[in-house]
Amino acid sequence: MEQDISITIIDRQGVEHTIDAPTDMNMNLMEVVRSYELAPEGTIGVCGGMAMCASCQCYVLSDHELPEMGMDEEAMLAEAFYVEDNSRLGCQIHISPELEGLKVQLAPES
Repeated sequence: MEQDISITIIDRQGVEHTIDAPTDMNMNLMEVVRSYELAPEGTIGVCGGMAMCASCQCYVLSDHELPEMGMDEEAMLAEAFYVEDNSRLGCQIHISPELEGLKVQLAPES
């Protein structure tokens, strides 16, 4: 059963995009940003979603309870630029029905 959720992504120019994200394709937030071309080619998901580059870092602005960070994500954010308390790697946020209404802002390009 296909179910899309609505999420809001603020791109690096400050433009807000409310988009539909599929929950039945096993996508993560970084892949959704790439598929909607909300960041220039080659500037997001550089490592392919392996939590090894922080190019997909974003700030979670809504009050959603996200899965706990794994060790790889924590280690990458410890070395990244522009990290805030609400920073997460988009490649580690898997699109699910529970994320309906999620709002994030892409971190500045490192």
